[in-house]
Amino acid sequence: MSGLDVMGLAQTGTGKTAAFVLPILHRLMQGPRGCVRALIIAPTRELAEQIHTAIGILAGKTSLRSLTVYGGVGINPQVQKLRKGAEIVVACPGRLLDHIRQGTINLSRLEVLVLDEADHMFDMGFFPDIRRILGHVPAKRQTLLFSATMPAEIRKLAAEVLNNPTTVQVDRVAPATTVSHALYPVPKHLKTHLLLQLLQHTDTESVLVFTRTKHHAKRLGLQLEKAGYKSASLQGNLSQNRRQEALDGFRSGRYQVLVATDIAARGIDVSQVSHVINYDITDTPETYIHRIGRTGRAARTGEAFTLVTGEDTAMVKAIEKVLGASIERRTLDGFDYKVAAPAQPQPADRTPRPKRQSHRNPAGEKQGKGPQRAGRSRRPSGPKAASAGAPASR
Repeated sequence: MSGLDVMGLAQTGTGKTAAFVLPILHRLMQGPRGCVRALIIAPTRELAEQIHTAIGILAGKTSLRSLTVYGGVGINPQVQKLRKGAEIVVACPGRLLDHIRQGTINLSRLEVLVLDEADHMFDMGFFPDIRRILGHVPAKRQTLLFSATMPAEIRKLAAEVLNNPTTVQVDRVAPATTVSHALYPVPKHLKTHLLLQLLQHTDTESVLVFTRTKHHAKRLGLQLEKAGYKSASLQGNLSQNRRQEALDGFRSGRYQVLVATDIAARGIDVSQVSHVINYDITDTPETYIHRIGRTGRAARTGEAFTLVTGEDTAMVKAIEKVLGASIERRTLDGFDYKVAAPAQPQPADRTPRPKRQSHRNPAGEKQGKGPQRAGRSRRPSGPKAASAGAPASR
């Protein structure tokens, strides 16, 4: 509110969107209209839309306008909206740079710059784009940088973009107290079967299932659909329209289960998520905190289940260290954990072929080296045979 630069450290679900949007709206109520005065940069389209929606609700009586700018959709409708004028732009870095290059956005009157989810922007390789964007905004501005974690890269960026910032830290990386945790040890080949059984035997409202890769998300979404669950997948290979349809369907309850990757799920704010299930364990303890932060939001309670194999022991220990407690191990009654893995196909016989014997004629010369190698005549046949002796055309 006083115009200072801010370094905000907060996990997902702590209300930071409203924390920066409300002061921005208060500031923009005074001053010119119809020009871009606040720019909010987010790593994903979903998060950009979520912030835009929050602005629409909070600014409902102010006549201040907001619009989103991101790739995966046509650029022309965005150009038209920019021409009509808006005070707030919520953008993803790549498409914002496209507009800057084409001269379709004017940032010369920018007063406030927000970098949201900075740690994820780094994970996605956006820092070079961020630095290019910084070259097109006024040096005199208020800058707010938010991140759930503070690795060295974020500290470096903060030093570059923030001027004597005030640091606000909310709940040092720790899970929401409204979430209970459980580990389900299982052989790798039985993970999908156990997931189906968990869904069948657990009282769930809406379930967010996390996978490590886009391929896993797509395949698991189809398997759940085949098993009779109203499910969808959310992953980077989908078009923006299909991603939005999956997210809207999950929010409305049309889909009970949403299978997503970490990148795609960034910014999902669905307050009624009852369970988060980690089909694949995370790569870092911080990502685990982000994932389970999708449930237990807005003072609701939630449960987080993680399917773990023998390969996941080290990461489980790292997560428990961050949590400061051991996570309960559970087994599912009636589930057969001893089912053997399907037989692996035998590799093809790679017995080396015997070396070809070298036959020499009495003169000591190798046979079979020229164009008339035995058994492999290269004499042309068919209609072109008659011209076989003709010189090659160049």
